[in-house]
Amino acid sequence: MFHQVVVWLVDTVGQWGYPGIVMLMALESSFFPFPSEVVIPPAAYLAASGKMNIAMVIFCGTLGSLLGAVFNYWIALKFGRPFFEKYGRYLLVSPKSLENADRFFERHGHISTFVGRLLPGIRQYISLPAGLARMNMFIFCAATALGAGIWVLVLAGLGFWFGRNEQLVMQNLRWVTLILATGCSIICFLYWRKWQRRTRRIQRVSG
Repeated sequence: MFHQVVVWLVDTVGQWGYPGIVMLMALESSFFPFPSEVVIPPAAYLAASGKMNIAMVIFCGTLGSLLGAVFNYWIALKFGRPFFEKYGRYLLVSPKSLENADRFFERHGHISTFVGRLLPGIRQYISLPAGLARMNMFIFCAATALGAGIWVLVLAGLGFWFGRNEQLVMQNLRWVTLILATGCSIICFLYWRKWQRRTRRIQRVSG
């Protein structure tokens, strides 16, 4: 089944070109359950075959991811925020909870969005709480583009080197995902330690 999807995507991307990569990655980055693992590697395979440019594949993949994330952000901001402000008390979401979310994303939105873009299962949905919390749009886009760019770069590298061999792509992707998850855990720990030291320093000055 996966092989058939890969073959179809290779043909589709070959026909649609770079706009096809942007569209498919935008779908992957929004609500639609469309895995990036079957979009970028076939496109990178075409680049390895000389039919596409690997730099453009990475750029278009990152751009598509950013567009999909912005769409989710807009949906959450436009519809989710008013909904929770009006009906949140029935869902145990108080105005205080929304204020806490606003403060959290104001202080930690950049690292949360960046790390979230690198984690499976979180990557597509980190935009929603960011939108609900009205995270700064420029910071959101910058963190999203950086995290998505790294993920697309990883997928492009696997596709470029292993081509249509989906077994090797998926096998190596599992290891890369584990490494990324470990790296994200380290980043979060170091960031938390830095934030704790900063908070204590501010408290000492204030006291």
